[in-house]
Amino acid sequence: MRLLVFHGYLLQGTGSNVYNARLAEALVLLGHEVHLLSQDRHADEQPFVDAVGDWDEGALRLRQVRAARARGSGRCICYRPNIGALLPVYVADRYEGIEARTFLRVSDEELERYLEANVAAVRELRDLVRPQLALANHLVMGPVILARALAGELPYAVKIHGSALEYTVKRAPERFLPYAREGLAPARGILVGSRHTAASLWEALGDAQLIARTRLGPPGVDVGRFSPQPPARAAAGVRALAAALEAGGGADRAAESAFARDPRAAGRALARVDPGSDQLVAFVGKLIVSKGVDLLLAAWPLVAERVPRARLVVVGFGAFRDGLGRLCAALAAGDLAGAGELARAGGALEGGDPRPLRHLLAFLEALGGARRESYLAAARAVADRVVFTGRLEHEELARLLPACQALAVPSTFPESFGMVAAEAAACGVLPVSAAHSGLAEVSEVLAAAVPARAAGWLSFPLDDGAVVALAERLTAWLGAEPELRARTRAGLVRAAREHWSWEGVARGVIAAARGELGDLRAP
Repeated sequence: MRLLVFHGYLLQGTGSNVYNARLAEALVLLGHEVHLLSQDRHADEQPFVDAVGDWDEGALRLRQVRAARARGSGRCICYRPNIGALLPVYVADRYEGIEARTFLRVSDEELERYLEANVAAVRELRDLVRPQLALANHLVMGPVILARALAGELPYAVKIHGSALEYTVKRAPERFLPYAREGLAPARGILVGSRHTAASLWEALGDAQLIARTRLGPPGVDVGRFSPQPPARAAAGVRALAAALEAGGGADRAAESAFARDPRAAGRALARVDPGSDQLVAFVGKLIVSKGVDLLLAAWPLVAERVPRARLVVVGFGAFRDGLGRLCAALAAGDLAGAGELARAGGALEGGDPRPLRHLLAFLEALGGARRESYLAAARAVADRVVFTGRLEHEELARLLPACQALAVPSTFPESFGMVAAEAAACGVLPVSAAHSGLAEVSEVLAAAVPARAAGWLSFPLDDGAVVALAERLTAWLGAEPELRARTRAGLVRAAREHWSWEGVARGVIAAARGELGDLRAP
C-alpha cells in the first residue's frame, strides 16, 4: 500500500519527530511504500529512507540513497518542500538553514506562503505517486494542508501531538481554530496519545462530532532497541558509547541549529559517569521551562544526600539549557538567593514569558533552619553529580537507558503521552512522572503491572511539594531491596511489550485513515 505522511519538521530530536521516523520505519517493515514529507535536511541518514527529494531548484528532484529493495518489500521516500526562509514552530527553537519562529509570531502573509508551498508539494505527490491513504501530524498545519491538497480525493487520518494544540491553537484560538477545524473536518479518524489530549482537543474545538472519530493512538516502543540488559553488559554499552562519541569528531550539524551537538563533548560527559558503580537516573527531553527540569535539579541534593552513588544524566537540548546551568551553579555554590532569582525569572530565561517557576520558588522559600543547612551541604555535590550530555540520537539513548535505575519525567505542562517513559519501562527502568495528562495514563498502565509498593513511586503530584515528592520517590526506588526491584523491572518490561509496539501503531494509523475505527480504543 502507498501511504503519504505529512510531518513538516525533523526526524530526530523530539517526540513527534521520533514518532514519525519510527512510524515510517514500521510501515516499511510491514511492506508498505511510504512518501514522507518533512523539513529534515539529513533524512538520508535514516536507515529506512531509500530516496530523498526536494524542490530547491524549482522542480521536484529525487536522489536515490540506498539500493533498490526486493520487489514486494517496503520502501520510503522522504521529501522536503521548499517553504522558503521561514519555518513556523510551536516552541521557539533554532534550525539548520532556516529561520524557526513560533506560529504566534508569524504574520498572516507568512503563514499563507508556508501553507501554499506545502499544499503545492502534497498536491504534486498526490498526482505523481497516487497514494492510497494519508496521515497528517499536529493539529495545525498538517491537517489543513492535506485537506486543501487532497481535495477529498484521498482518505486521511490526523495524529494530534500536544504541542500544536497547547502552544498554538489554545493560545490564539481566534486565529488558529479555523485552520484546525478545516483540517479535521474531512479526516476519517483522529488519533490522540491519551484521554487527556482527547478531552483537551474536544474542549478547544467545541465540536461534539469529533468524539465519534477520535481514538487512542499513542506512540510505540521499539522493544528490539529498548530492552533490559544484564548490568555488566549495560555498563559496557555506556562505556562503548562514550568512547565512540569521543572518537566521532566535531559538531555534526550547522552551528545555528538547536539540534547541533559536539559528539566529543557528549562522549566526555558520559565518560564522567561510572555505569558499573553509579546509580544512574536520567532525564530525556527538550530543555525548556515546561519540561520541569528545574524541579529535578532542585531535588537532586535531596537524592544525593540519601544515595551518595546517585548520579543524574540530563539528555537533551533547548533554550533553557543555559538557565539550568546557572541553577546548577547557584545550588552548588550555596547561593539560594541566586537560585530564587532564577526561579522568579522563569520563562524569561528562555526568551519567553517571564512567568516564575512557582513550584521551585515555593521549595526554596520553604527551606529553613537545620533543613536548609543540610540541603546546602548536599547541594555542594551537584556540580559533580549532574551531567549534561546534550542531544543523543535515539539509538544512542537505547544504549544509555538500560544502564539507568530510573528516569524522571517532571513536565509541568500537559503531555499527550509519555513516550520516553514507555521506552524506559521497556528497558526495566522505573519512570517517575508528574501525575497529570498523558503521563499519568502511562503511569496507570505500568502501575497495574508492578508490585503495589513500587506502583506508588511511578508518579508524583505536581504542586508546591513537587521537589520533595520527586526526591522521595527516587530515593525510595534507589534504596529498594533487590527482590522488589527485580519484580518491578519484570513488570515494567512486560507491560511495555504488551501495550506499546510500533507495528501496532502502524496498523492503527492505517485503520484510522480508512475510517475503520471499530477495533481502535476510544479515549
